[in-house]
Amino acid sequence: MQLTDAQRLDWLRLIRAEGIGPRTFRGLVNRFGGAGAALEALPDLARARRKPIRIPSRAEAEREVAAAAKLGVRFVALGEEAYPAPLRATDDAPPLITLRGEAAVLARPCIAVVGSRNASAAGMTFAERLAQAFGAAGFCVVSGLARGIDARAHAASLATGTAAVLAGGQDRIYPAEHEALAARILAQGGAIVAEMPLGWEPRGRDFPRRNRIISGLCLGTVVVEAARRSGSLITARFALEQGREVFAVPGSPLDPRAEGTNDLIRQGATLCGDPDHVLSVLMPLVAGGRPPGGAEDGERAAEPALYWDETDFFAQDPEPAAPEGLYEEAEEPPPPDDRARLLALLGPSPVAVDALGRQAGLSARSVQGLLLELELDGLVTRHGGGSVSLR
Repeated sequence: MQLTDAQRLDWLRLIRAEGIGPRTFRGLVNRFGGAGAALEALPDLARARRKPIRIPSRAEAEREVAAAAKLGVRFVALGEEAYPAPLRATDDAPPLITLRGEAAVLARPCIAVVGSRNASAAGMTFAERLAQAFGAAGFCVVSGLARGIDARAHAASLATGTAAVLAGGQDRIYPAEHEALAARILAQGGAIVAEMPLGWEPRGRDFPRRNRIISGLCLGTVVVEAARRSGSLITARFALEQGREVFAVPGSPLDPRAEGTNDLIRQGATLCGDPDHVLSVLMPLVAGGRPPGGAEDGERAAEPALYWDETDFFAQDPEPAAPEGLYEEAEEPPPPDDRARLLALLGPSPVAVDALGRQAGLSARSVQGLLLELELDGLVTRHGGGSVSLR
């Protein structure tokens, strides 16, 4: 399928209409035979139910398309060749996504690497190792461009291919400090994907929407570090609902950043202590051509059937929400001084001093001086092999 320019505007107007989400969009298109016909029918349907609905004008849609083009952003519709096939197989796939960069990177098999924003140095070092190994094996690494594990996974897979999924619009990189990282992703052949309109500032409830796209793009999701109520677990839950593989990196029971991942393993997630633990599961799926979602023989290749229900048609589409007890971690700025930044990166698990300095962005001399202070204060313990941990 390839939309004409006129059809693409109709799709954009319909998905941007008040109260219309992915499921309702497809219900309308199924009933009326196209987005254009659905737009014509909407005002009468709304009046009959005394529920006014705001539909963007054609001029508004044209302005959004023109503004997107200036940024190098294009709109890709569900069913078009550039639309990622694994995402298309999910029940609430966005009818339209905005794509910046190379669509080809998303045509490769993908793995999501997600985790804590307030990650430890050991966690970020392991995320780097995973991302590099996955890239070398031919996978695109997908994450959410957040601080901590996400950013480290993107940076480690720049050379082999990475894709970032935004919670806001394409012109609203969040956090703003990652605009340079986003530029590097695009410059090195990666891609940036978003569902929301240009100018959309991400809100708390937008992150679960983003997370179901991250997991939906991928054959599997690896959670490196996550507190017990971490937002990274939301991505893992969506992956399970979508029939995808879930992997979790175990951690010290003394580190709160490992509580969520350890719980995932107890609940049946595959333990990931090495990149091969993930690749040994996913490579056979790639070689066998198995479609994502656990289906056999391509049975989920077509769009899920959605049926018209007049009783609740104008109910707001249920937004992908965090499962009870889970929430997105706040995007807190990094600690302002070097000592605090070093402490934030330390945990009960020993980490090599050179890796600690690299993750903190400090010189070896600065790290040694700060570690001496922390050791004298009784806050860190030195181990053999030039590693340290939080006492």
